[in-house]
Amino acid sequence: MKRIIAGVIFLFSVVALYSQEKPDALKLFRNGRDLEYNGRTADAREAYRQAVEVCKQDLGVNPKNMDAYTVYGWALIRLEKYQETVDICLEALKITPDVRIIETLGEGYFYLRNYRESLKQMERYIDAAPRGERISTAYFFMGEIFRIQQQYNRADIAYSAAVYYEPAISLWWYRLATVRETVGDKGGASEAYQRALRLRPDYREATEGLNRVRT
Repeated sequence: MKRIIAGVIFLFSVVALYSQEKPDALKLFRNGRDLEYNGRTADAREAYRQAVEVCKQDLGVNPKNMDAYTVYGWALIRLEKYQETVDICLEALKITPDVRIIETLGEGYFYLRNYRESLKQMERYIDAAPRGERISTAYFFMGEIFRIQQQYNRADIAYSAAVYYEPAISLWWYRLATVRETVGDKGGASEAYQRALRLRPDYREATEGLNRVRT
């Protein structure tokens, strides 16, 4: 009888073990992003760190798990570990040219101020995934690079593409307005500043910019 009871207890233990929900790196990443948007920076970073650890475990089981590599890179960007991001992305791209990894690699290079490589990866992403999930972000980073390099007309084109694909981000409209203002396009700058303010009425820099181009 004791053996039967022990066997039943063991069986229930095994069932309980396998019924536990496995940690999901993507859920952890998204939770971290939500926490970050709500101003809970410390909690967000902890969620990103947990996402990284789960990705490492997943890659330990399957070293070719591109979903794990993708979330790994995203989480590292949020943790501002840019060189590590580049290293992980380059490792992943030895397996397959996953477009998600390519775009993340471009971001990593951007934050390391390697604008040449960043631009190369963003263009590579756009060519490979013209309808990709991160297409607007890729164009935004291209706009940032061109703005930094004072190629304002090219920045205008890139920012315009970014807001075309994702019109709900006030910063992107503001950046577009600034490059238009720089080249003397007051009408275009005014329109972009106003779009930024519709999305974020308390955007002080956009208000100041709008006042400048209206005078």
